[in-house]
Amino acid sequence: MNEKIILPELGDGIEGGDVVNILVSKGDEIEKDSVLLELETDKAVLEFPSPQSGRITEIHIQKGDTVTVGQLLVTLDIKGNKEQSEETANSQEEKNIVRQHEQRPEPSHEPETQPFLEDEKEPVGELLPAGPATRKLARELGMDLSKVQGTGKDGRITLDDVKSHVKHRLTSTPSLAGVPAVVLPDFSQWGPVERKPFSSLRRKVAENLTAAWSAVPLVTQFDEADVTELEKMRKKNVHDVQEKGGKLTITVFVMKALVTALKAFPQFNASLDVHRGEIIYKQYFNIGVAVDTPSGLIVPVIKNVDDKSLAELAIELTELSKKARDRKVPLEELRGGNLSVSNLGGIGGTGFTPLVNPPDVAVVGLSRSRVVPVWREGQCEPRLVMPFSVSYDHRVIDGADGARFSLLVAHELETFQA
Repeated sequence: MNEKIILPELGDGIEGGDVVNILVSKGDEIEKDSVLLELETDKAVLEFPSPQSGRITEIHIQKGDTVTVGQLLVTLDIKGNKEQSEETANSQEEKNIVRQHEQRPEPSHEPETQPFLEDEKEPVGELLPAGPATRKLARELGMDLSKVQGTGKDGRITLDDVKSHVKHRLTSTPSLAGVPAVVLPDFSQWGPVERKPFSSLRRKVAENLTAAWSAVPLVTQFDEADVTELEKMRKKNVHDVQEKGGKLTITVFVMKALVTALKAFPQFNASLDVHRGEIIYKQYFNIGVAVDTPSGLIVPVIKNVDDKSLAELAIELTELSKKARDRKVPLEELRGGNLSVSNLGGIGGTGFTPLVNPPDVAVVGLSRSRVVPVWREGQCEPRLVMPFSVSYDHRVIDGADGARFSLLVAHELETFQA
């Protein structure tokens, strides 16, 4: 029996990627969990294993193709194995579509806020010709099947019909990130040019930042912290941590300081649910750290920062940063962050405005520390001062609390106790 292998759900906000390598050929006999291909998503390079054993009868993709969740990858001839039932396979497809529905950004204008949702007062088409999997998907999307054109035998409504209907609703509803494209001139009339396609990562970054800029009413609070004593502490412990495999940077201290500030100001450790009109306050402290890689910005997440020592955080951050630069960081370690830190101090600059990435409501930016004259206790002293900024979603956080949050972060850094 033939088994069609599709691209499954990959994680939060990941809709697909570019095929960078195909590791099987037509006719190959493979075992379950054998790697079929390597896929470059907007966050990492992933190895995709086969969910079944069998013989490759057809490869439906090529190296360099861009594939999306639910797309057919290969066909397997299953021998001596119980074939996955149609409903189980359909269930995975349903989850993919529902997941995409749930993760779609909130539209920025009225009147429609849920593009899949049909009139809830109408029946869901229980008498229409459709299988259980199709009906289940329609119920989860609140879709009236009577509005879906069936293309199956005798007008039967299939999963593909439902997905086509969803796609039409999506494309007919203005996107949050949909901004008019600038009409470009022919640059070659002034000199040589070179065109290169957007990578999956660069394309996704562009989409996310456009959506974030459009969705979040952003305010940035600028502040600075005297990190003279903190730097002495860092230098005192840097070699011990290095021997354990970690790099003790200022970012590690900032992460610990942020936990204290998040506990004091829980609105920074929250997400806004626009559909339900609720603010979700999180009781855990996961902090993302932006990593500059050759492919672009990647933000691995350190979980439970409040429960870890400076050395533990330094080691974990060092390992995750290396994985991010190699594009080998697991998806689970890119998810679940509450707030992110972007440190540009090693490059330069006196300040910048980081963008909030929903569903986060805040982000912290660190700039280059510098020695400046500071008046302390009746005399002028040279002190190491680090400028930093906090951008936040003004729908959830008031300006006064933004200033208080920044002040507390500075205080924690200036009076840090290991």
